Amino acid sequence: MSPTLHRLAVIATVIAFCVIILGAYVRLSHAGLGCPDWPGCYGKLTWPTATHEVQEANQAFPERPMETHKAWKEMVHRYLAGALVLLVVAINVVVWRSKTNRRARGLTGALLVLILFQAALGMWTVTLKLWPIVVMGHLLGGVATFGLLLWLALRYRPATSLSPPGAFLRQRGLIIGALMVLLAQLALGGWTSANYAALSCPDFPTCQGELWPQMNFRDAFTLSREVDVDYEGGVLDLPSRTAIQVTHRLGALVTLLVLGFLAIRLWQAPVTRRGSILLAGVLATQITLGVLNIVLYLPLANAVAHNGAGVLLAATLIWLLHRATPGEK
Repeated sequence: MSPTLHRLAVIATVIAFCVIILGAYVRLSHAGLGCPDWPGCYGKLTWPTATHEVQEANQAFPERPMETHKAWKEMVHRYLAGALVLLVVAINVVVWRSKTNRRARGLTGALLVLILFQAALGMWTVTLKLWPIVVMGHLLGGVATFGLLLWLALRYRPATSLSPPGAFLRQRGLIIGALMVLLAQLALGGWTSANYAALSCPDFPTCQGELWPQMNFRDAFTLSREVDVDYEGGVLDLPSRTAIQVTHRLGALVTLLVLGFLAIRLWQAPVTRRGSILLAGVLATQITLGVLNIVLYLPLANAVAHNGAGVLLAATLIWLLHRATPGEK
């Protein structure tokens, strides 16, 4: 396999991670609608800066006056995402022009389809005014894109002297199960953020001073809601947001137990012990950041780091799955 493919995949993986982190920063700093149109910003390819440009923008979008500190964040995120799309196109060109197997072409082709759909989700995030199901889907699409790029980078890297996958292979089923649990928890985290439910429980480990406060699960997880409503700031009542937050906490407990159990199993064999330490370290960091989000009342830097650590947990499990896959040396 061409080393060019590996290098492009590594670069794209790093950029995909940066796109996810920057997207979290945009969302958590309430800049998701910093540009009310797409793909430009108030009709421009950058964002209005001059006084007359700002005035024209405010006239064109009187319902959403120009806020420079939000607009530039949104546009920088779009530029970086656009660069990632071009990199994925380049990866496809390299693969299809080289003598590669069908699996490689299928993987890169699926990646291209995914990132184009991800771009559409980015557009709908704006045009549908932060519709929660789209916001959550956009986050999961970003994680899926990152995961496929990481798998591509691991699969087609130059030959290395890694040990055989035997010890990892024995844990393959548990690794896959742990990855599925984590993805479900990431989806819950995205739903929590999209519905602005992170601070509905301002205390820990209780919620509003109770172990089981008043909650409305029926409305909390209604995925299809009215379109053309501005969802910035959320529209759900407190019992509904509380139900989302409590479910996210329960999901975190399940994730801790499953991934913790996997770390214990990996510790038992010397050849897999490094994976155990890595998984346990990232897991502990993520749980700590989640608790700090509550007790520190969701500081921006900590909340963004919480998103990043979730992606790094996914990366750790993907790396473990790679080691547990025969032929993936």
